[in-house]
Amino acid sequence: MNFMQRFRKVLTALTLVLVLTMSVACSSAVNAKAPTTLPPAADTTGNYALLERGNTSAGQDFGNWVVQTGRGLVQDAYVRDQNKLGVVITPQVRPNEVRPLAKSLLQGFHKTFPNQDLTVLMYAPDKKLILTAQYDTQSNQIKYQ
Repeated sequence: MNFMQRFRKVLTALTLVLVLTMSVACSSAVNAKAPTTLPPAADTTGNYALLERGNTSAGQDFGNWVVQTGRGLVQDAYVRDQNKLGVVITPQVRPNEVRPLAKSLLQGFHKTFPNQDLTVLMYAPDKKLILTAQYDTQSNQIKYQ
């Protein structure tokens, strides 16, 4: 059973990479729009579910897309200033799957928001930062922290 669980999780991660790569490659370029008015980050009861996905409509769309396509791996996502992507992973993501997931998300993020340095912040389900991946356009390299 342990082998099947690992196989399923690896297959899920690979499927997410494939879906992110194909969807972003097949989509047209996203034009930046003026910031939209969105609900506050939390209601009076502190409900986390009301957190916005982006501070621009393009960021909002990409954040929604990440959450929709990352079922089972991504609990929440947000985009700020079209160069920072924050992702809250689910408990099903194993520690050794975080870096490949961040790389896949960074590749999709780069295709949606090209020609700029980008950062992907990976958060544990308890909202603690666990990994930062930074893409440098000049060197075309990813740096992990």
